[in-house]
Amino acid sequence: MAHATALAAARNHVLHEVGWNVEEKGLTGAPQIRVFAGEKAHSTFPRALRFVGLGTASMTEIGADDQGRMRADALREALDSNDGPAIVCAKAGEVNTGSFDSFPEIADAAEAAGAWLHIDGAFGLWAAASPRFAHLVEGAERADSWSTDGHKQLNVPYDCGVMLCARPEAHRRAISVYADYLVHEEEGGARDQLDWTPEFSRRARGFTVYAAIRQLGRSGIAELVERCCDHATRFAAGIPSTGAEVLNEVVFNQVLFRYDSDERTLEILRRVQESGEAWMSGSVWQGRQAIRLSVSNWQTSEDDIDRTIGAFAAAAAP
Repeated sequence: MAHATALAAARNHVLHEVGWNVEEKGLTGAPQIRVFAGEKAHSTFPRALRFVGLGTASMTEIGADDQGRMRADALREALDSNDGPAIVCAKAGEVNTGSFDSFPEIADAAEAAGAWLHIDGAFGLWAAASPRFAHLVEGAERADSWSTDGHKQLNVPYDCGVMLCARPEAHRRAISVYADYLVHEEEGGARDQLDWTPEFSRRARGFTVYAAIRQLGRSGIAELVERCCDHATRFAAGIPSTGAEVLNEVVFNQVLFRYDSDERTLEILRRVQESGEAWMSGSVWQGRQAIRLSVSNWQTSEDDIDRTIGAFAAAAAP
């Protein structure tokens, strides 16, 4: 829903720029909006396109490199061939490899094309809190909207998606609502959440996010992010001893690895899951089975990492 809210604001803005009031007229007869996203875009993004009426056919997939980073040169070429309203989605933290798109180059291309730039940063945008990892999100401040998850790096419960928008006028036009029986503040007055979120009424989902940020502070969040990333690095250094091949450049908190065949990869993963020592999901990368470790739990320790490597060693033993 964070994606959907951002896309509603983006849809409003890019059509407003060409003189079309989508909130009044809808999309029927509107100039076609093209959406550009990397071929490794997370599945929640095309789902959100369906929710806001743009549909998955509006999306042009842009080629990615071997780490899943969208190629900025391919994006620029695709935008150059487009002559209508456009939305670009980049990502901070590819779900398998943890890679980050090149935001300065992507922002340059989007700006030159007059496109709205959205960043899917479910877990990766939290890198901004860390002096060690903030370089990964350099240029992200130039985006028109961000989406991120509280339940990943911040460790709050599910359904705490967050959307931040640099264009409040488009955001409010897309979402705001009026009813005679409600007390409405004048524009510029006290903030009323029903003008900014899809729900007319909702529980205070933001409270747990606020409480976690207030308790941890910037330094606490930075320490949490860095600790999880260090655990991922430790795992990546140790797992080859079990016969595994690490497939990604470990730049953040994700480790992607596999064994010598799809069958063996799946069998070893099953054994580790059934051992109760650790749980992680399988995935598919470049057409082959892989195993994906994502370290985000504040309770994970170095001992947990070492025991998990030991569980893989036992599962992989003849």
